[in-house]
Amino acid sequence: MNFASIIPVFDPAGPYAGSITTLSWVLIAMAIVVFAVVLVALWIALFGGRTLKARLGGPTVVWVGGILFPVAVLSALLIYGLSLTRNLTAPVPSDAMRVRITGEMWWWRVAYLDAQGQPFMLDANELHIPAGRPVLVELESNDVIHSFWVPRLSGKLDMVPGRRNRLPIQADRPGVYAGQCAEYCGGPHALMGFVVVAHAPAEFDAWLAVRRARSAAVGGEGAALFRSTGCAACHRIAGTDANGTAGPDLTHVGSRRSLGAGILPNHRGTMMGWIGDSQAIKPGNRMPPYKMLSAQELTTLATYLEAQK
Repeated sequence: MNFASIIPVFDPAGPYAGSITTLSWVLIAMAIVVFAVVLVALWIALFGGRTLKARLGGPTVVWVGGILFPVAVLSALLIYGLSLTRNLTAPVPSDAMRVRITGEMWWWRVAYLDAQGQPFMLDANELHIPAGRPVLVELESNDVIHSFWVPRLSGKLDMVPGRRNRLPIQADRPGVYAGQCAEYCGGPHALMGFVVVAHAPAEFDAWLAVRRARSAAVGGEGAALFRSTGCAACHRIAGTDANGTAGPDLTHVGSRRSLGAGILPNHRGTMMGWIGDSQAIKPGNRMPPYKMLSAQELTTLATYLEAQK
């Protein structure tokens, strides 16, 4: 579960999620009507008079209720559903923002793409987008099948190893939107959350400019401890010799809203807890515990990572 709240699935914040939500309510209403009809038929079969029972079991009811009605209703629903959700398959504008999100066990690798489709900025477990504009998300997986789902912004789409699927998302207004892996992927699947932050367009442009102009990483005792404990073997921090790719990119970890893929608020205390024993927080994740570190060393490491913005 996302640390911030239970994720609302019937509260769309964009046109793609809006289409899916409308179709969902139509399906729920139809299911209620069908259930009511079945209950009426059951009551007649159990308690109705002979005449009603005879009509219920007659050929007319069987043909109309068992064949003609389902064919008509399902055909109409198919046409309506395809028409309603056609925006999900419509091409996004050629100048739309593009990102590539790769599912990992059990976190998300995020790459912001340039006009040629090449990554120019890396992050993890969090995506920043401009509000009011469509964003094309390219979905991949490096291990097992995952499923990317931010209910308030779009539908869910599987991330299949060896394939690249594409999903448009859009937030109509600035805000923070929670997501979740929606395909069981083993281990701590339920703790594989995601965060999308939508900014007003001008604020997004300013945010992106700051990210691109990021100065060299802070050094000192924290950087030395980061290298000596082996963190650099799995994690990357731009501007340093830490170039590991097995774990999340930590270049901007200090500015993220959450830790552990959407399950903890991000501050120095939770950072120390995660480094010291992430297995106690998210059992089965691939980061080993560092119980050998003293409280002072954990503070030094957490302070160093907190400065990576």
